[in-house]
Amino acid sequence: MNTLLLIILLVPLIEIYLFIQIGGQIGAFNTILIILLTAVIGIYFVRLQGLNTLRSGVTQFYRNRIPIYEMMSGAALAVAALLLIIPGFATDVLGFLLILPFTRNLIFKYLGKKYTKGRVKDDLIEGEYEDKDK
Repeated sequence: MNTLLLIILLVPLIEIYLFIQIGGQIGAFNTILIILLTAVIGIYFVRLQGLNTLRSGVTQFYRNRIPIYEMMSGAALAVAALLLIIPGFATDVLGFLLILPFTRNLIFKYLGKKYTKGRVKDDLIEGEYEDKDK
């Protein structure tokens, strides 16, 4: 089965289950209030982290370095903002984990190891080229 299809089916089921369980414990109004509060707080922190990432990216440009980490962080923060806007407890937890720089670094290291393993090819031969026609 396609992974994306599985995610599309499982995420709403998990969120509905959590809504029912938490709503049964603390009440419907408090559940809705918590969901709205986490969205507002999350978007505020995404904004702060986004500005820090932008500042760091500009610093990398001034040092003549490619801001790879900053670009990845910006994309992760955009996903975090989307997860925080979507109502639900599980998506909020994932969104908050993406906001924190420490957990974001762990995720990047894990994905880096997963997707670069076996793809590094060391068959490059350096040399010089001279055009004899000139």
